[in-house]
Amino acid sequence: MTTVESTTATIRAQDSGLPDGFQVQIDMRCARGGDLRFLVGGSPTRMMRLSDAALGMTSGYGRIEVCDPATRRLSRTLLEAGIAHPRPMAGPCVDDVTIVIPVRDNQSGVDRLVAAVDGRRVIVVDDGSAEPIVASGPLVQVIRFDRNRGPAAARNAGAAAAQTEFVAFLDSDVVPEPEWLMMLMAHFSDPLVALAAPRIVGLSGREDGPTMRRRPSLAERYENRYSSLDMGPGEAAVVPGTPVPYVPSAAMIVRRNAFCGFDEKLRVAEDVDLCWRLHEAGWRIRYDPVARVAHDHRTSMRQVLSRRRFYGTGAAFLAQRHGSTAAPMVMTASMAVAVGALLSRTKVGLAIAFLVLTRVAYRLRTRLGDLPDAPVAAAQMTGRAAGFGLLQAAGAICRHYWPVALVLALISKRFRALVIEVAVVEGVVEWIRSVIAEPGAAPAMGPVGYLVCRRLDDLAYGTGLWEGVVRERDLGALRPIVTR
Repeated sequence: MTTVESTTATIRAQDSGLPDGFQVQIDMRCARGGDLRFLVGGSPTRMMRLSDAALGMTSGYGRIEVCDPATRRLSRTLLEAGIAHPRPMAGPCVDDVTIVIPVRDNQSGVDRLVAAVDGRRVIVVDDGSAEPIVASGPLVQVIRFDRNRGPAAARNAGAAAAQTEFVAFLDSDVVPEPEWLMMLMAHFSDPLVALAAPRIVGLSGREDGPTMRRRPSLAERYENRYSSLDMGPGEAAVVPGTPVPYVPSAAMIVRRNAFCGFDEKLRVAEDVDLCWRLHEAGWRIRYDPVARVAHDHRTSMRQVLSRRRFYGTGAAFLAQRHGSTAAPMVMTASMAVAVGALLSRTKVGLAIAFLVLTRVAYRLRTRLGDLPDAPVAAAQMTGRAAGFGLLQAAGAICRHYWPVALVLALISKRFRALVIEVAVVEGVVEWIRSVIAEPGAAPAMGPVGYLVCRRLDDLAYGTGLWEGVVRERDLGALRPIVTR
């Protein structure tokens, strides 16, 4: 049985306004030369021009405080564009949250997590463990399934038993850091926010024995820094097709009157499906990396790759339910031509790409109007778009299409050279990007180790993806989208 409703909760217009005292911060990277009159950013990239009246509502550092209908409209517009981030001053009481812990055969993890959230309402849902899970405390309740029904059903049962307005889902192999709940609850002062999620990092302090810390394995170092559960160091609105398209259910908080239930027919990708259904219903989702929850990552490469393969099997389900949202690549026709031409590695291809990108830059220049340094901005935006397109294509070759790429590489020496170059360059570029994204953090591994782990990761995920495609007899998860 599935508890997914045929329609999700609707949002009443009168309830969608930001409250007085709510603040938003313009992302100063979007201000050209620090000038708040012209804002270029968001995903997809757009340009906004602030009027003198709007500028009068902002501080010199791009902060806006909601205090009347005008600041309310401006703040919402900037949030929706992805050009500003919320800075709520307060949120609902943290006592109005019930923590739901779905678990199967992990008594030690439950003990550790219940101790970490001591003083909170907790519902532990034992999903058919061989030995019944035990948890005690004045605010702790245990629900037991006689047979395993899957994490989606366990979470739904816990949410149904909760009596509070908000429900926090925490897997039994995580440990939240102090103040995580307060940080995330503040986002719910925005009545459009249905879900908020923290950054999931590696659980440190692992030991082989009571006194001696062991050296982390290559797989553990990769997981601790580049886990698929870690959505990165940048705060973001969670929107399909953007750098943060979903957040994992290992740690998240939901508003109960917006929660439409995890689909119990899914054993994988149920969290992605939930996020996308909430987005389609008009709700907002926030990812806040300042709030952190530590995850007890797998330590052997076999375990890591097995899990990646399992995740890959969910792509076919998502493509069936959400169509083009689950596409491996989405590009405009002109950018697809330019990327294909560049990947041809020929002089003719280079000339075609130059002509196409020049046309794109010219059209952007005309649309930017009187933006200061508009030609430079158009060139930069076109270059970033081309670079992102190349990374998209390279990632798809190495991950989604690697079986096809392997066959073509065996047949064609020219294509074999292309695949090798793409695999190496894409990995090195992504490693550099990860270092730039967190300049204060020491790299978990060098570029060579990262490259090896990333390519193995892609092979495992791609294997699972093709398993799902064959099983479902649906090529949707492999079909790229080219738009006009």
